[in-house]
Amino acid sequence: MPVLTDEIRNNIRELLPRYPRKQAVTLPALHLVQQHFHCVPLAAIEEIAELLDLHPAEVHDTLTFYGFFRDEKNPLGRHRVWVCRSLPCMLRGGEAVLRHLCEKLATEPGTTTADGRVSVEAAECLGACEVAPCMLVDEAVEGNLTPEQAEHVLERLD
Repeated sequence: MPVLTDEIRNNIRELLPRYPRKQAVTLPALHLVQQHFHCVPLAAIEEIAELLDLHPAEVHDTLTFYGFFRDEKNPLGRHRVWVCRSLPCMLRGGEAVLRHLCEKLATEPGTTTADGRVSVEAAECLGACEVAPCMLVDEAVEGNLTPEQAEHVLERLD
C-alpha cells in the first residue's frame, strides 16, 4: 500500500523540470514528505526512489546525511525549535537557553516532548549572530534571548 499521497507524488513530479537530473530532486522530495508526515517513513524512501529512478539506498543516504530529517522512530513535533550553538550564541548564553528549554519541556536536544508538541534541536549555526543568542521556531528567528524569554516564546505556540 503506497505511503505517499497523490498530492505529494504530483508535487515531486512538478519539481522535476526545475532540476538538471532526477537525482537532484531527492532533497526537496524528502522535505515534502517530512513536512507532510513530520518524519520520513521507510516506505516513503522506496517510493521516492521509484519516482526518481534511484536505488532506495541513494535516497536513504541523502536522508541520513542531513541532520534535519527524522525517521518514523523519532518524528517531529508540531513545532520544531532549533537553539543556536554557534560561538556568538554560546558566548551570549545560548547553552543556558537550550538547557532551560529542555528542563521546562522535560526533553533533550534531538527529541520531541511526550505530547508531540515540540521538538528541540541544537543547531550549529542559524546565521543570525547579530541577535545572539537565538533560536529558530518553525520558520521564525527569535533573538537576543534570555532563558525566560525563550520559554515565553514557546508558551505562545499552539
